[in-house]
Amino acid sequence: MKYIIGIGGVTNGGKTTLTNRIIKALPNCCVVHQDDFFKPQDQIEVGEDGFKQWDVLDSLDMEAMVSTVRAWIENPVKFARSHGVNVTPGSKKPASKDIHILVIEGFLLYNYKPLIDLFDIRYYLAVPYDECKRRRSTRNYTVPDPPGLFDGHVWPMYLKHRKEMEDSGVDVVYLDGLKSRDDLYNQVFEDIQNKLLNCL
Repeated sequence: MKYIIGIGGVTNGGKTTLTNRIIKALPNCCVVHQDDFFKPQDQIEVGEDGFKQWDVLDSLDMEAMVSTVRAWIENPVKFARSHGVNVTPGSKKPASKDIHILVIEGFLLYNYKPLIDLFDIRYYLAVPYDECKRRRSTRNYTVPDPPGLFDGHVWPMYLKHRKEMEDSGVDVVYLDGLKSRDDLYNQVFEDIQNKLLNCL
């Protein structure tokens, strides 16, 4: 059985932290990070807001990302081995050699139709503006945020893409990014575990 989990949502919402815990707990689990598909900096256009447009789909090679996911769908064992993942039962139930799980993590997972349809379950982390801005200000990026980027580009693009997702009726499980890391992990792990057991 193959199972694809999306962990999406707002920048600095806790997606990567949650993903890293989940992939360690699930058997035969691989991960695809959307951030690995950013186009080179010189291909990122400057928008009308005066900022490089990092927080839009055009900044990402989404075709390559979908191709990567399809490679996993075609042969999860080969994909796992080529990504250094041991194909053995995990340390926690449900443990079955027949279960193969892919976690896809990123900030724009549910706005690209060819990707949306591949998920078995879609989680969406959200945090309020003030907390998101605070967290973002503590992060060090390869390309540092210029002054005003969060209010002038990052947050408005988040609101725009979330509205598009909601308007298109994408079915997501909302997660409160203000919960503790342990609470979020326990909620998601238990939910995934129950869904996998129901599929067996």
